[in-house]
Amino acid sequence: MSGTWYEAWQAVAGHPLFLLGLTLGAYQLGLVLYVRTRLAVFHPVLISVAILVLLLSMLGVEYLVYRDAVWPLMILLGPATVALAVPLYLNLRRIRLFFWPVLLTLLLGGCFATIITLLIAWALGAEHMILMTLAPKSVTSPIAMLVAEQIGGIAALAAVFVMFTGVLGPLLGPWLLRVCGVTEPAAWGMAMGMTAHAVGTSRAIEEGEEQGAFSALAMSLMGSATAVLLPLAIALWALI
Repeated sequence: MSGTWYEAWQAVAGHPLFLLGLTLGAYQLGLVLYVRTRLAVFHPVLISVAILVLLLSMLGVEYLVYRDAVWPLMILLGPATVALAVPLYLNLRRIRLFFWPVLLTLLLGGCFATIITLLIAWALGAEHMILMTLAPKSVTSPIAMLVAEQIGGIAALAAVFVMFTGVLGPLLGPWLLRVCGVTEPAAWGMAMGMTAHAVGTSRAIEEGEEQGAFSALAMSLMGSATAVLLPLAIALWALI
């Protein structure tokens, strides 16, 4: 009988609908904790990832099985990212006033975020493959995976680095901005969007509409610039 129950439980645990519900439930739990406490450590992304890793390990569900089960949620990632253009459109007039500051911030901040990451990883003894995987960590997963594979990194591992960046951004970003005395909504949003992509943008939207608009702008420009310029920079560096 115990064997029958075990087989039945394994069938339930590996069913796509069960894993899909488990994912949504873990995120909802994190969302409730975050809304009630407003503490960055209870950010729903951070909480849901921790819960899912623990539960999937206990259930013995392999990652490939889980990935195939939650593919509907992965499909929704694209439209959810595109929807971030709404606050961007609503604040388009104000964004035009900051054209040159935005461009300068993108060039300096984007280069600094990429170069300092590579320097720290290189100083810690990371291999070339890991360096190329880390380089696009500050952009959304689809772009990061494509760029990483193009420049000699590992696409799947790049998605992991993007996830950690997205979690740490909302966790530490607001605190660092307060410590540095950054109060301008445009600067606040640019910082979050450039360093923590979509998750950082969702956190910026919580602060205000203008912060969300500039964060969405920074995320979009950072992704586009990384996709075009990073492979070119790596190719030029290899020639040197």
